[in-house]
Amino acid sequence: MSQAQTAFVRSTAFELPGGEWFDGAGLGLFVHWDQASQQGLEVSWPLVARSIIPGVDKVEDSVTIEQYQSTAATFDPAEWDAAALARHAKDAGATYVVFTARHHAGYNMFFTEQSEFGVEFSPIGRDITREFVDAVRAEGLRVGIYYSLPDWNHPDYPAFTVDDLPYAEEHWPAAGDPAFADSEVATDRFRRSSPEEWSRYLDYVRAQLTELLTNYGTIDLLWFDGDWERSAAEWTAPGLRRLIKSLQPDVIINDRLPGQGDYRTPEQAFPATAPDGPWELCLTIGEMWGWRPGDTRLKSSHSLAATLVDVVSRGGNLLLNVGPRGDGSLPETHVERLTEIADWMQKHRESVIGVSPTTGIDFFGPSTARPGTLYLHLVMQPVEEIVVRGLPVRDISGIRLLQTGEPLDHSVSFEVHSIEIGEVTTGEIRIPAPAPSGAVIDVIAIDFS
Repeated sequence: MSQAQTAFVRSTAFELPGGEWFDGAGLGLFVHWDQASQQGLEVSWPLVARSIIPGVDKVEDSVTIEQYQSTAATFDPAEWDAAALARHAKDAGATYVVFTARHHAGYNMFFTEQSEFGVEFSPIGRDITREFVDAVRAEGLRVGIYYSLPDWNHPDYPAFTVDDLPYAEEHWPAAGDPAFADSEVATDRFRRSSPEEWSRYLDYVRAQLTELLTNYGTIDLLWFDGDWERSAAEWTAPGLRRLIKSLQPDVIINDRLPGQGDYRTPEQAFPATAPDGPWELCLTIGEMWGWRPGDTRLKSSHSLAATLVDVVSRGGNLLLNVGPRGDGSLPETHVERLTEIADWMQKHRESVIGVSPTTGIDFFGPSTARPGTLYLHLVMQPVEEIVVRGLPVRDISGIRLLQTGEPLDHSVSFEVHSIEIGEVTTGEIRIPAPAPSGAVIDVIAIDFS
C-alpha cells in the first residue's frame, strides 16, 4: 500500500515481547464457574453479601457462608465438555479463552498441593483446568488463566466469617479513590492477617502460581483479580511478576496485579475514554458472571456484536463471559448468543480479527482497517446514503458488502480549491445505502489498489 492508503490505520502494537498476539486478537471468551454454580449462585460474591452488578449493593441471593461452600462436597459436573466449549469459542471467532482456575471463594478448579478444597477432592476427581487447557490448545486458541489474589476461604487470608458481613464499603475499590479522600471510606480498616499468617498466605499464592505456570504447558495470559483488597506492597506485586516471568517469559499479565500489568481491563462498560495501549473490555451476556437462573436480562446478539466492533475500532479486545451450570453445561441462552455471533463471524471475521483501529476517518460508526481494506460497521441503519471522508479516494479499487459479497457503487467528491492547487490526497465518497442483508450488523469493505 502507498503512504496515502496506510494513513488511516492507527498502530496499536503490543510492545511486550511474546504478547504481540494480543494486539488485534479481537474476541476472547471468559468462563466463570465454581462449585456453587450447583446452587445457581453468582461466583463468590454471595459469600460476602455483596452484589457484583454495577450500581447495586444488595446481594442477589442471601446465603450463609456455610451454605455457599456446602456444595463442594457434591460437585460432579457430568455435563462438562471442555472440547465442546473450545469449539463454541473457536466458532464464535474467539482467539483466546480465559478460565477461572480459582475465584475469590477459594474453590480450586485445578489440582493443587496447597489445598484440599477443590476438584481433586470432590466427586468429579478430575483436573478441570487441565481439560480446559488441553481442549482450548487443541483448537489452536490462546490459553488464559484467571487467578484471584484473595482467597476468602483461606484461614491465613483471613477467611470471611459471619462477623465480617456485609462486605465493608471501606474495603471496596472506592477506598483508594481520591474522590473519597474526606469520607469515611477513605481508609481501609478491614481486618488484616498477622505478619506470620500473611507470610504463609503469600507462600500459598506463590506456590499455586508456580503450579499453574509449570504443570499446564504454555500459558499465554494470566488474569488476576481482587487486587483492590490489598496494596501492591502487601501483594509483593513486583516479586510476583518476577516469579511469573521466570516461569513463563512470554505470558502477558492484566492490570490487576497492581503496578505490574501489561494491559488494561475495564469491566461491563466503556471507560470515559479508550485506554492508551493494549486493553480489553470484560463483558457478561446477562448481568452475572456465574450462572444464575434469574439472570434473564440478556444482551442481544446485535448489542454484543456492536460492542465488539466498538471495542475493536478503539484498539481493544472484547472478553465475553459465559457461565456454565453446576452440571457443567452451558445455558441454552449463552449457546444461542455464541451461535449467532458465530453465524455473523462466518462472513465478517475479517473486519474484527487481526485489524487495527483507524485515524482521520470521518464516518458515523465504528471503522477498522487492515492493509488494503477499510471496514465500515453499520451499527445503525443508514438512510439513503453513506458518507465517508478522509480517504485516499483515487486508490479505491472496489467496495463490497461483506454478507453478500455484492459490489457497491460510489461517487467521489473533492474540495474544489484543493483540486485547483493540485494538493488532493484525500476526499469523500458517497455510497448509496444498501438494503439490509439480514446480518446482525452489516459491514462495508472498501478495498484499495
